[in-house]
Amino acid sequence: MIIVLKPGTSKEDCDRILDQIAATGLKPLYLPGTERTVLGAIGDERVLAGLHLEGNPHVETVTPILSPYKLVSRELHPHDTVVPLGPGARIGSDRFVVVAGPCAVESREQLDATAERVKEAGASVLRGGAFKPRTSPYSFQGLGRDGLALLSEVGRRRGLPVVTEVVDVSDLDAVVEHADMIQVGARNMQNFRLLQAVGQCPRPVLLKRGPAATVTDLLMAAEYVVAEGNPNVVLCERGIRTFETATRNTLDLSAVPFVKQRSHLPILVDPSHGTGIRDLVTPMALAAAACGADGLIVEVHENPEVALSDGKQSLFPEQFAALMAALRPFVEAGGRHL
Repeated sequence: MIIVLKPGTSKEDCDRILDQIAATGLKPLYLPGTERTVLGAIGDERVLAGLHLEGNPHVETVTPILSPYKLVSRELHPHDTVVPLGPGARIGSDRFVVVAGPCAVESREQLDATAERVKEAGASVLRGGAFKPRTSPYSFQGLGRDGLALLSEVGRRRGLPVVTEVVDVSDLDAVVEHADMIQVGARNMQNFRLLQAVGQCPRPVLLKRGPAATVTDLLMAAEYVVAEGNPNVVLCERGIRTFETATRNTLDLSAVPFVKQRSHLPILVDPSHGTGIRDLVTPMALAAAACGADGLIVEVHENPEVALSDGKQSLFPEQFAALMAALRPFVEAGGRHL
């Protein structure tokens, strides 16, 4: 519910309405504006109806929030959210942010060499997996906490904030200690206990769309995080599973403008997982920029031929540099810069 107060309503009268909302067990929101104050009430719709705030002399209008996701909806929050992530990386701003690095942290040498090359090419955030949820239990599962320490060390040395995936709540404290941003991967998009836990953390969250999730499912998952008090959520379109077998997934770029119309949260596109094919990463990255994405997350490896994870979709450093050069006119045409 959105409650618009009449001009001139005092802070004391505003606080009384907020107390009335909180007394019913609803979540009160205080959204002061330049001309008038807007309040929000989030919770059980039956309780909301019983408040009868439209009769309050200080209330101008009461409007229900129709979308099932309240806090991440543009109905409640019409302005774009910008998520800060260290120097040069404010996702959702006028800068197109590129996150790049290997699928998995394999060694200090591998990670440092890749980080050096992606930074030279213009990436502003380093990615790398320490915990790797794999389809096969016999595949490389990541270096775990040792990988986190390496990622943090290399990120500091290269001056890049780092993002890495958390797979289990028990590892969350360690990830928070070493990472600047926490990734919730596609397989965990609807792990609601994990979403609630990262919602209580002092780190931005990168939330990837699940392979069988609708856009509404993705936004509802983001609602779990924001409802716990963490407003710094970045969505990620990384492809969904369809009947098509030519690519690893079907990259649903229509999700980008759809999300932009309905939510204030920024959204990245992952053309690496979205296609699973190295030669398709660049054209889909350019298309992502053209359709309004706030940035990309791309897998790059110093030598993909020997990568322990996702080598066939990882770009060689030279290919990543070429991608960054090709992106510039697309990004600038959208009114942004790299």
